[in-house]
Amino acid sequence: MRFDIAIIGGGLAGLALAVALRGTRLSVALVEGRRPRRPEGWDPRIYAISPSNAAFLTGLGIWDRLDAARMQRVAAMEILGDAGGRLDFSAYASGVGELAWILEGSLMQQELWETATRQAGLQVLCPAAPAALEFRPDCARLELDDGQVLEASLVVGADGADSWTRQAAGIQVRFHPYHQHGVVANFACERDHLGTAWQWFREDGILAWLPLPGQRMSMVWSAPESLAQELVALPAEALCGRVAEAGGHRLGALEPLTPAAGFPLRLMRPPRRIGPRLALVGDAAHAIHPLSGHGINLGFQDVRVLADVLASKPAHVDAGDERWLRRYERARSEEIVALQSVTHGLHRLFAPRHPVLSLLRNTGLNLTNRLPVLRDALVRYALG
Repeated sequence: MRFDIAIIGGGLAGLALAVALRGTRLSVALVEGRRPRRPEGWDPRIYAISPSNAAFLTGLGIWDRLDAARMQRVAAMEILGDAGGRLDFSAYASGVGELAWILEGSLMQQELWETATRQAGLQVLCPAAPAALEFRPDCARLELDDGQVLEASLVVGADGADSWTRQAAGIQVRFHPYHQHGVVANFACERDHLGTAWQWFREDGILAWLPLPGQRMSMVWSAPESLAQELVALPAEALCGRVAEAGGHRLGALEPLTPAAGFPLRLMRPPRRIGPRLALVGDAAHAIHPLSGHGINLGFQDVRVLADVLASKPAHVDAGDERWLRRYERARSEEIVALQSVTHGLHRLFAPRHPVLSLLRNTGLNLTNRLPVLRDALVRYALG
């Protein structure tokens, strides 16, 4: 089978790219191991989607079909340091409708999947897994585990931080472990969050509470490995008490909606995000600390730019031409490097328990909070 584009990975980034290419002349194949399914109750995989990416998903025809009852507007955010530092953000004060939207990953993935599988020019191969990849002068040859062979002008790796595609292409990466795990869980709350998100820089990690529809919230606790293991092992009632206490009982008593789960946190910067007949998007192209909440937002912007680059390609230009793909790499480099550097720097600044550093970081938060121009500039950047 011959295609213009073969996308490996049917997560949020891979599906979004497939849908974004539907208005082009390009034939597309999507390779994925299993179709997405909605969990019972609430999905523990919660994302903060920036308004610019909500607009991107609107353009794909996805956003307006999502269940509004499972989406929460963020009207305000409070960031609290470990020694009296504070930084407040308000959608109203900044003259915008919302700072972000909080919603389940499976909600977006399911709608993207349904849209992708209905579109012409796309062949979804599922269940299927890549087995071998060879880059030739005239095409990339992808062999699947069931023996099928695909030939494509361009292969796009959208298969996560441990990308099989990236490894098969010979791109070696070094992961910088943070020696932390992100512990996630969802809770029902005694009090209404009023659309407010909280983030605490604590001695035992970085704790975030993200508002969910109704009196519910999602927790992400970037905790040292030993504490993370302890949190995941706690009985539900003890976990609720521990999380409520860590957040100063802002939302009163908590009740569990999903069990706690943990995943390792690490930084990853590949030496390149493109090659002859290759492009990487999403977590396959970069891994970032979750304290900024920008992981999937970076991935959606990768997709937007790559789709624009491919759609604007003249007919005589090969989709796998590395010279043409450099437009994508150049367009994405600045934002990715900037956000990785900022989040990595903030992690290093708040991790050490040193009185001088504590004074500096908390003074910095308070100073920024007193400068509306700087604070609003940060909001505008986060909005995209």
